[in-house]
Amino acid sequence: MKILVTGFQPFGGESMNPALEAVRRLPDTIAGAQVVTAELPVVFGRDGEVLREAVAEHKPDVCLCIGQAGGRTHITPEFVGINYAHARIPDNDGNQPLAQPIVEGGPDAYFTLLPVHAMVDKMRAAGVPAVVSYTAGTYCCNEMLYTVLHLCATDYPEMRGGFIHVPYATEQAARLGDGTPSMPIDTMVEGLTLAIEACVEVEHGDIVGTTGGTEQ
Repeated sequence: MKILVTGFQPFGGESMNPALEAVRRLPDTIAGAQVVTAELPVVFGRDGEVLREAVAEHKPDVCLCIGQAGGRTHITPEFVGINYAHARIPDNDGNQPLAQPIVEGGPDAYFTLLPVHAMVDKMRAAGVPAVVSYTAGTYCCNEMLYTVLHLCATDYPEMRGGFIHVPYATEQAARLGDGTPSMPIDTMVEGLTLAIEACVEVEHGDIVGTTGGTEQ
């Protein structure tokens, strides 16, 4: 089993992106599955091109994209991606799409193909703060969730895909003011590793995703 995990470059004036830092620290093998990684630009359209290139190169069984959601307190696997781009701030190339579809004529939304409730349960059982999210926003993170699920629905029907948001890293919060939620990158790595383990276990039929006790 091969799992492609992607992380976004820094954006919004930040010098680091905890999603990318955590992805870079993942082990090469998790629960017997090979883990390969890719770095995505925070640029509308181009991020999807890089993702497609990585999927074509690696042909993964699972594609899991990771992004930063500043202000969140938990690791949050995303449940749904919507066909809508509405950028609060420009991307790294200065693009700022407003009220635009990601895929012209595509479905309004796709639901994740990953066992998000089982992923959250496994993280929480290990003491990692995690909760299922039902909105991935309307920036590049949502674009990647929608894009990977569109790839699954069209060109790669055997692949499963999804997205996880992580909070600010502790190093970022130290510069962002009192009360800014954050998480150590080591905790993010632990959480992502456990989430991937849950994906592998569900694939092998070892556990079944649950729905109880995971939402806030």
